[in-house]
Order: sequence, then structure tokens, then C-alpha cells
Amino acid sequence: MSLTLKTRPRWVGAAGIASASVLLAWLSMPAGEVAQASRPGSDVRIAESVCDAHELKAAREQDPGLQIEIPPEHDKKFPTLDACLAHDAAWNDDLPGPRQPLPFSHKHHSGGLAMDCLFCHSGTDRSRAAGVPSVEICIGCHNQFPPEYDQLEGIRLLKAHWEEKRPIEWSQVHRLPEHVKFSHSRHQLAAVTCQQCHGPVEQIDRLSMVPDPSWKYFVPVAKLEMGWCVRCHDESNVSKDCLLCHY
Repeated sequence: MSLTLKTRPRWVGAAGIASASVLLAWLSMPAGEVAQASRPGSDVRIAESVCDAHELKAAREQDPGLQIEIPPEHDKKFPTLDACLAHDAAWNDDLPGPRQPLPFSHKHHSGGLAMDCLFCHSGTDRSRAAGVPSVEICIGCHNQFPPEYDQLEGIRLLKAHWEEKRPIEWSQVHRLPEHVKFSHSRHQLAAVTCQQCHGPVEQIDRLSMVPDPSWKYFVPVAKLEMGWCVRCHDESNVSKDCLLCHY
């Protein structure tokens, strides 16, 4: 994995999120010019957090002439660089999808950590609804992590929800009309993968409705529309009886 395209400019600050255009402009600078973009009056970039330290080290690997300073309190292993980048990307408003109350990255959890979907969305193989993980599920993992992870705003928000006994009010991305009776468990038993409907979540930091336009009976249809579902049933040789979904 290349770290070059994941390094954000130092002037954004520890909690800031760089836009894609600013990031690409910074990365396109010729070798040796990156240091000139440091704080006024100084060519030395100083880490302000563990995340900053990781990214400065990664930047120096690409530009050995970059002058950096890592204070001892920030020269730590955790949170990892991947966790820092995923945290920022999940709240990057340049990416599609609704801004969630917590910066959760499916790419980091499902892709990087290879977590099975059913670990968080438990019961999806037994229930009609997929549901969302409880705060207890999330905190059960994150309470095991080193305290350095608390520098990430998302972790602090998660722990606040747990301490205040508040559920996380996630913004729904995929929703079918109320008159459609869709069963997650039946599709799971039929070996329909999560990605067929939700897109490659293991590659997505900020979840959104991934477009999948197609044609059915010479009419264009979009994901989660009736024609889109009928097309899948056709291709899978599954019944298209009206009462299968409308009963």
C-alpha cells in the first residue's frame, strides 16, 4: 500500500480534513518544496498528535529532505496511520454519502481489519432486518484499545454515547418503500453477498448509495428500484411472483 496519496498537508492541523484538491496539489510539489509549505518562519514540521507523527514519517520517506520533529508524547504506535486516515476520510465532506454522527469507516473495519459484516450486523442471517450495531458492540472492541486512541474525535464521541447511555443515531443510506417486504435472512441463505446491494463496502470510507444503473424491459432502472430487483431475480432464476415481495 502506498502511503504517498494518503498524507495530508501539515497546515490543515491535527483535527482538520484536507480536501482532495488541496491534497493532490501538495503531493504534486517537486521534491524539496514540501518543506517550504511549513509554518511561517520555519522549515521544520512539528507533530501535534500521534496521527501527525505517523503522517510526517510517511512524508519523509517520500521526501528525505523534509525536516520533521516528533515530540516524545506523540512518538507512539497507536492510533495507527490507517486508523487516522480512515477517521478523517469518514468525515470528508468531499466524499459522497451522508455525514454520520461518528466517523465510521467501513473500509478500515471491513477491508483493513477484515471484520465480517455479521460481527457488527449480527442476526442479519436470521432476521428480516439487518439492523445496526449497538453502542455495546462498538465499545466492547474499543475499550480494549490503548488510551492514545482517545485523541480521535470519533472514539471520544463513541465513549460519550456509552457513558451517557445514548444510542448512535446513524443516518440511513439504503431504504426500500414500506410496501416492499424484503428479507435479509432469505437473501443471506441464498448466498447473496452484501456487496451486491450495498456496493464494495470494504473499499468505502464514507458509505453512500453506490450507483448501479441498468435496463429492464427497455426501461432504465436504478438501484433498489423494482426493475433492479427484478433483473437480479431474472439473472438468478428466482421467482418474480408479485406476492414474493408484496404481501
